[in-house]
Amino acid sequence: MGLFRSSEILGIADSALEFALAASEEAHPNEYMGMLRGEEASNLGLAEDGTVLSEVLVVPGTKTNPVSAEFKPINTPNDLSAAGSIHSHPNGVLRPSAADRSTFSRNHVHIIVGAPYGREDWQAFDRDGEPIDLPVLDVDPPEEEFFDFTQEDIDNELRGDEE
Repeated sequence: MGLFRSSEILGIADSALEFALAASEEAHPNEYMGMLRGEEASNLGLAEDGTVLSEVLVVPGTKTNPVSAEFKPINTPNDLSAAGSIHSHPNGVLRPSAADRSTFSRNHVHIIVGAPYGREDWQAFDRDGEPIDLPVLDVDPPEEEFFDFTQEDIDNELRGDEE
């Protein structure tokens, strides 16, 4: 059994795609690279079973230049919800290179965005490097709380109050 109830990728959140397009444009003329976090569709208010690519995870220590982007696997966020990868091709070519294909087996979906980084300048691929259709979904990823306590909790702890 996989991490998600259904390993089917239903689409990518509009906000995640917008982030990746903007980050790719900002990195130009170098490549941009990130991981894609998946979220259960039901957590996003969708009635379907499956996963939505909801967020782009930035990998610390990523090295880029105009023809490649790489990171050490040890720097990959320890995030079990990683469901794909995304990177840019500053030359605008929306086809995976041999190097791209060699990394595709690690996740469900891989997206390449190309210059000039507009709404139509991207393509999704499956594990085998074959193009796939990936709908852009208008969903809001759930807000994550970095801390699971409030100032009131801290004050109660300092006073020695019991819950």
